[in-house]
Amino acid sequence: MTWPHAIGAAAIGALLALPAAAAAATGEGQALALHGAGSVPACSTCHGAEGQGNAAIGAPALAGDGVAYLREQLANFAAGRRRHPIMQPIAATLSPAQQDAVAGYFAGLPAAAPAPVPPGAPPGTAHQTPADLRGARLAERGDWARMLPACTQCHGPGGIGVPPDFPHLAGLTAPYIVAQLDAFRSGARPPGPLGLMAAVARKLSAADSAAVAAYFAASGGAAATEAGR
Repeated sequence: MTWPHAIGAAAIGALLALPAAAAAATGEGQALALHGAGSVPACSTCHGAEGQGNAAIGAPALAGDGVAYLREQLANFAAGRRRHPIMQPIAATLSPAQQDAVAGYFAGLPAAAPAPVPPGAPPGTAHQTPADLRGARLAERGDWARMLPACTQCHGPGGIGVPPDFPHLAGLTAPYIVAQLDAFRSGARPPGPLGLMAAVARKLSAADSAAVAAYFAASGGAAATEAGR
């Protein structure tokens, strides 16, 4: 075989190997997510078989978030840059290849359906309390007097998420969102792209955090449904 032909055969062989490698990674990610491995429990124990999360224990939905975002969170947990008593030891046990596989598996699942809007409170309009109005305003418009951008500028209309770096907010529970804002504020969680989230969280009061969290937990979900049609 001549040199050009040898190069061509090698290139074709590499291309043919790509689908097989991707399938193997997907299979490993699914196995880890549904069954765990060794001392690593199944991700589905907390995050659900379809990555839908578990509000009762504060485990967020993972399905449909960007693979780069999910991979980064696992790496942060493993390195101790993001602190959590359960996730840190689990992530530290996973190899980088296993972290990639799990992230790819959950990123490939369809996002869970958002929570319905309470009657009389469509997203961004007829909210019933000052706290509702504050949450909608911060989420959709921000507060430029305090140099606060709207949450939706990064996280998408209604908080549907903008892969690969910005996760969905719509339908996450209010306590979980507040806890993440607290973690960004205290440094218990890395600040994210351009250090934005730490800066934003530090400018939010406790009342601001509660209001915007309630907005995405309830009315934000309907906005995501509309945008996805």
